[in-house]
Amino acid sequence: MRPSKHHARTARGLFGALLTALAALAALLTTTSPAQADTTICEQFGSTTIRGRYVVQNNRWGTSETQCVNVTDSGFKLTQADGSVPTNGAPKSYPSVFDGCHYTNCAPGTSLPARLSTISSAPTSISYTYVSNAVYDAAYDIWLDPTPRTDGVNKTEIMVWFHKVGSVQPVGSQVGTATVAGRQWQVWSGNNGSNDVLSFVAPSAITSWSFDVMDFVRQAVSRGLAQASWYLTSVQAGFEPWQNGAGLEVSSFSSTVNTGGTTPGDSTACRVTYGTNVWQGGFTADVTVANTGSTPVNGWKLGFTLPTGQRITSSWGATVSASSGVVTATNLAYNGQIAPGGQGTFGFQGTYGGTFAKPTGFTLNGTACGVA
Repeated sequence: MRPSKHHARTARGLFGALLTALAALAALLTTTSPAQADTTICEQFGSTTIRGRYVVQNNRWGTSETQCVNVTDSGFKLTQADGSVPTNGAPKSYPSVFDGCHYTNCAPGTSLPARLSTISSAPTSISYTYVSNAVYDAAYDIWLDPTPRTDGVNKTEIMVWFHKVGSVQPVGSQVGTATVAGRQWQVWSGNNGSNDVLSFVAPSAITSWSFDVMDFVRQAVSRGLAQASWYLTSVQAGFEPWQNGAGLEVSSFSSTVNTGGTTPGDSTACRVTYGTNVWQGGFTADVTVANTGSTPVNGWKLGFTLPTGQRITSSWGATVSASSGVVTATNLAYNGQIAPGGQGTFGFQGTYGGTFAKPTGFTLNGTACGVA
């Protein structure tokens, strides 16, 4: 916000025997494939590579007690997780699997770090197995930094809590709720002394899910905790245990980062016109998004923050993610394309209390827009 003596033969006989042995070996190799043995890691910061793409790390820092992970070809399982730490502080470890770079340990062939403005999508999937006799959270971590760093602590950490057991909570305090990637979340924000932390807590346990990491990244951008010029350095999935944890498992994990081309979050310039009709206690807003760049926009998400006291009651021309606070308006099927020089429109109706005001900042696919 780490391995009989042989009877003498003639030269010709030895050569013939060698050819026969090589042929038998070749036949064996083409008909069988030895199973990959599981690996057990108990070293404090020990790690290994799986599937030639991701890194599994034990990553124990908050206790001197033993912690071991059994690493499979698709994930890992905590087989030993001794010790406990107070639940009002940091967890004792973060055993996890990751794509990208973590304290100079980079996954083989990773495309991270990658500048946010070049990422069109970052599809990922994760499957968890939970236990009840421990205190922990199951968290997907997304790390962002102004530089393409591969070591040390990044500036902003996004945590997606799939599940939690016990009296533990994210860093900071709850600042509202939001709908992200089609799910409802409690939103927490704070700083742990090293980095900013933006957390999304599921109201009930999620055991398996596929989603786009960039949906959560856009939330950080719209809340001022990142910028489109920053970098995504790693994505990680695992557990933060405070007490015990044996039996917790990531049974599968995948991560892909798609960059290049005409994509959401690229350098397309934009300008927003926010027209309103206001009466006592209510208003309508007609929003126009103009593409002032030279490349088309293929799918758009407009992010903005409603002033305190305002609430959206209905909308048209876009799917609106939240009724108050940080809002993301996403195009419908018919209006997702905005050609250079063209524009897209949508609107909504809402209520307000106190003095009416307009939003002051807008982002299109994570990139800041001018305001007309």
